[in-house]
Formats: sequence, structure tokens, C-alpha cells
Amino acid sequence: MPAKREITRADILPPKQYAAERREHRRRGGEVKRGRRIDVGPYCTFYFESYETMWHQVHEMLHIERGGEAQIKDELEAYNPLIPKGNELIATVMFEIEDPLRRDRALARLGHVEDHMFLSVGDERIAGIADPTRENTTPEGKASSVQFIRFPFTPAQKTLFRTPGTPVLVGIDHANYGHMAVMPEAMRAVLAEDLS
Repeated sequence: MPAKREITRADILPPKQYAAERREHRRRGGEVKRGRRIDVGPYCTFYFESYETMWHQVHEMLHIERGGEAQIKDELEAYNPLIPKGNELIATVMFEIEDPLRRDRALARLGHVEDHMFLSVGDERIAGIADPTRENTTPEGKASSVQFIRFPFTPAQKTLFRTPGTPVLVGIDHANYGHMAVMPEAMRAVLAEDLS
């Protein structure tokens, strides 16, 4: 069955129902996210998004903020663009450093890191494209701690990624943060469904 590509109003649970079932939804959502995350270097994590991860995010925002019907429209507009549409993978990339001073120093050295993220699929390299609607790097050269990166695939790259056993690397080649991670086969198989 093809992956779902958009959350609609009909997919939103009534607030009372979500509140009653929240613990189970959060447990399932955590399982889904774990299978779609990969650490790249000492403090960067790529979370590859899907219909399921965004469904959970939308419901959590609605549960916490309780903004009613108007908020539903806003959340769908915010999160639907992060659901892969069949020819791409989309990652929320987070630089996770707890100490605020250390985090500020690190991000100040990572200006334009959003232009240095890539996937390597077999011998093919797919450059990430940062969300152009956000300030990914400030005018002073400080990177945002959260980046939204799209990886567009050609038909041949999709076929290669979907082939069991294809080696996949997730990487950053910034001068001040050069790291790669080998994507586990189980994760490649999960993400291959986003390319159906």
C-alpha cells in the first residue's frame, strides 16, 4: 500500500479521544521515530519524517496548545510540507547540545551547514536542499539548531535506494563538522517505503 502523503482534517482525532489515547500514541510514535533517526557525528541527529511522524507532531501541538479549529488549519499547513511525496526523503536535522554556551559556540562555527548535508546511495550522491522559507543561518553566520532538509531523488536513485542491501551514508561535509554515518539496513528498508 502506498505511503500516505498528506494529513487531512479527517485524519485529526477529537481532542478528548487523543487525550484519552495519548500514552499509547506517544509510545507508538516513539517507536516510529526511533526507526527513522540516525546520529551523524557527536551532536547532530537526522530524523527522517513521514506521514506518521507528522501526524503525531500535529496531534501533540493541538493537545498542548488547545487552539481549536483555527489551529488545526495552521498545523496542517506547517507540517504537511514535511511529509515525503514519493520522490524525496525529508529530514529534520537537529544539533543537540544541552549546555547553552557550548551550543551557541558550536552553532556560531556552523554557518551554512544546511548547504553541506547529503545522502550517498551506492555511488550516487544526493545533495540536501534546505527549506528556503526559514532562516537557516543568521546574517552573523550562526546556524539554526534545527534544519529542515529535502533530499530529491531521480528515478534511478529511487530504484537503487529501494534495492535491499544498497549501502547508504548520511553525511555533513562542512569544514567545521565533517561526519558521516552508515544507515542501518533496517532503516533503509523503512525509508524505502517513503519512495514508493
